[in-house]
Amino acid sequence: QLGLIRRSSTTSSNGKNEARTKLRQLFDYLIIIDFESTCWKDGKRHYSQEIIEFPAVLLNTSNGEIESEFHMYVQPQEHPILSEFCTELTGIKQNQVDEGVPLNISLSQFSKWIQKIQREKKIIFNPDVSSHSVPEAKSCAFVTWSDWDLGVCLQYECKRKQLRKPDILNSWIDLRATYKVFYARKPKGLNGALQDLGIVFAGREHSGLDDSRNTARLAWKMICDGCVMKITKFLDKKLLRGSLLVQKPFHQPKSSHLIYMKIKLLIATRL
Repeated sequence: QLGLIRRSSTTSSNGKNEARTKLRQLFDYLIIIDFESTCWKDGKRHYSQEIIEFPAVLLNTSNGEIESEFHMYVQPQEHPILSEFCTELTGIKQNQVDEGVPLNISLSQFSKWIQKIQREKKIIFNPDVSSHSVPEAKSCAFVTWSDWDLGVCLQYECKRKQLRKPDILNSWIDLRATYKVFYARKPKGLNGALQDLGIVFAGREHSGLDDSRNTARLAWKMICDGCVMKITKFLDKKLLRGSLLVQKPFHQPKSSHLIYMKIKLLIATRL
């Protein structure tokens, strides 16, 4: 269902596993996002979480290079004072969020960064619609570790605060689910997934920017192992319908079924 492809590898003379051939990716670039948010150890689970760190890294799927980064600390409005647990977990200090900007400004700055890399690298986010009008267009998709970042955290905070969220953030690749299907095992967190593949986590865990960079490293390793990245989550029903139409060939119904559908439509229009 995730559209994953596994390909065999061979062992080179120096003992390292190398790919026989590199499978063509659906996306030329991936943008990895890993938010950090307000959190509490216990007793306050009913509190709504707010984003306090907004990072994104741009990964080139042809060479594994991170070509651009975006990073901002975000000022929480509903619960502006960070809990001691949150500071210890994320390493984010109170003065960093105090000097940050509200989420709406962060989203605006993020959109400007997106526009910049679109101009510089001819990136598009909807190949079916835009690729014909942009010569040598490079397709791009978002990646997160689970659906929480874009499907829960950003989605509900924007709803609560009545903020407009960029439409391009309505679909993404859940790398955790992709990893689970591709390698046929459940990862024990991002660090556990990296360790399983012989990769040492670089930086500080639960730092949004470091997590994003390490998720990019994991995605590149999976690509090298033969995983073809594919969108796993759609919040926009129009995008979902379009995807299903692309993936599923149209089968002409039998004549009797056509007659039945015409009768049903006629009855519906007269009611």
